[in-house]
Amino acid sequence: MIVAHLDLDAFFAAVEELENPELRSKPLIVGGNPHGRGVVATANYEARRFGIHSAMSAAEALRRCPHAVFVTPRHTLYRDYSRAVWAVVREVVPTVERTGLDEGYLDVGEVASDFLAARAVAEAVQTAVRASTSLTCSLGVASCKVVAKVASDRRKPGGIVVVPAGSEAWFLAPFDVRRLPGIGPRAEERLRAAGIETIAALAALDDDGLKRLLPGSVGEMLRDRARGIDPRSLDLAAERISISVENTFERDLTDRERLHDELRRMAGELAKHLHDRGQTARTVTTKLRYADFSIRSRSTSLEVGIDDANRIAELACGLLDRGLHDRPGALRLVGVGVSGLAEYRQLTLIA
Repeated sequence: MIVAHLDLDAFFAAVEELENPELRSKPLIVGGNPHGRGVVATANYEARRFGIHSAMSAAEALRRCPHAVFVTPRHTLYRDYSRAVWAVVREVVPTVERTGLDEGYLDVGEVASDFLAARAVAEAVQTAVRASTSLTCSLGVASCKVVAKVASDRRKPGGIVVVPAGSEAWFLAPFDVRRLPGIGPRAEERLRAAGIETIAALAALDDDGLKRLLPGSVGEMLRDRARGIDPRSLDLAAERISISVENTFERDLTDRERLHDELRRMAGELAKHLHDRGQTARTVTTKLRYADFSIRSRSTSLEVGIDDANRIAELACGLLDRGLHDRPGALRLVGVGVSGLAEYRQLTLIA
């Protein structure tokens, strides 16, 4: 198994910088009200120089950096960018498990036979994400999920860390025990009280010591992880719940009729896909990428699922018009997606 963990670098802040390039040179904090009880969602790397990090109180962040710029999170916008990222990632590595808007696991072994080839795949993913969205990401590549997760945080921003099979425990050993996924505040407190400060020290615990500190199956699972043992495969239960088609134009388009024609063509592809698989869709989404690479999407949901090309096209065109009304401008890309998929059964009439 070769798996990668992908983590978008300071995702919310990076999106805000794309939307407003003037913010790039300033300490930027995305989060709640610094004069109230707000919390930092994320901070750009300029702000992190002041020791600001996610989950810190916004008031403390303001105290550390009085000249920081605070921005209220725009989750709808972040979801638009996230969809664009994962769409392009799947063009390089088809099988992924998203664990959040800004992170997830990739089944690199599906497209790479060894760890040398896996590094090249990781580089291709980074290039594709940056070319498509102007965002950067960091990747950790390993033989299991827990090691890949730790590795992806090793060289941020924009780094790639590959941990070949057989070196998992060696790689994890020097890290602070709190860096191991699955170690919560209570477990960390117990381990530190016993002098267990590093992942190596947790990995070295014998059965009796482990039972005293972390009794039960959870303790055994955490010690296995500390040794680089993690049998979990990618969880695809939440994936493949939507399908989409998109096209980047050679030149930015403003002609509404040409854009409608493109959406109708895409609607035909989606309808064929639904027909072939005996499915219907309840939600239609139109994606717009503007000349400055900013992304917007508009969606509508129906009471009953559809699989008709004309109906999908009608809804998609209406959503495009709505998006351009909210924000006029030339488009470099449009796309249509359907979600809320369900199987349908054709009824046979018996005389």
